[in-house]
Amino acid sequence: MSRLTARELTLAYDDRTVVHELDLAVPDGRVTVIVGPNACGKSTTLRALGRLLKPKGGAVLLDGAELAKIPTKKIARSIGLLPQSPVAPEAITVADLVARGRQPHQHWWQQWSQEDERAVTDAMERTDVTALAGRPVDELSGGQRQRVWIAMALAQETDLLLLDEPTTFLDIAHQVEVLDLVRQLNHERGRTVVAVLHDLNQAARYADHLVAMKAGRIVAEGHPDDIVNAELVREVFGMESVVVPDPVTGSPLVVPGAPYSPAPQAPTPTPQSA
Repeated sequence: MSRLTARELTLAYDDRTVVHELDLAVPDGRVTVIVGPNACGKSTTLRALGRLLKPKGGAVLLDGAELAKIPTKKIARSIGLLPQSPVAPEAITVADLVARGRQPHQHWWQQWSQEDERAVTDAMERTDVTALAGRPVDELSGGQRQRVWIAMALAQETDLLLLDEPTTFLDIAHQVEVLDLVRQLNHERGRTVVAVLHDLNQAARYADHLVAMKAGRIVAEGHPDDIVNAELVREVFGMESVVVPDPVTGSPLVVPGAPYSPAPQAPTPTPQSA
């Protein structure tokens, strides 16, 4: 089953096509991770899934309806999106920014409720930013800001959560903490998650469904155990590697080797003059 799908999705910036006729069905109740080299179209695809980018061709569907035809507020109650490098309003505090995640659930006759308060408190506790509540966001470190943005996305309490490189600016301990949190939300609350990650080993560890992209197309998709191997790494990233079981989780672990170099072709013989 898939509430969120892309059909023959083509995405472009001006005249430059970035994603070519992509078909994708996001598995419900699972963690999907999109990986690939820089400029392969993975973040562009995520933006289209969150209706931040209008398709040049094809469509994104939510519950069978074209995303472009669904009211914005209705989408915001179903899909939460954390984009790359979000910008906070000047001087806004952590608590106020996280509270903005509740806007899709509010009405003109009820601006704030106990349910809103509970959702914000829970999101801040889960991301360990409660102690920062009164501080301006623009005074925080990059890692602290990232956790605050994730808290805002969690406070939105949508069934679908889209995260574009959520571990940016975080040290390795906080990267694992954030990804463990994403996995916990998936397991305990059934949230469907789609994340873009740069680290293939983290993707293989946390994904139920892995999507490998190159040059705007899907090269392979499936469970990491089924698709992550040396051939895939070579095709997608142009790198030789050895893939072994992760000693902690048993998921595929990619050990990098030398950059892949295609075998040189023999020179074409020059015809001899008579």
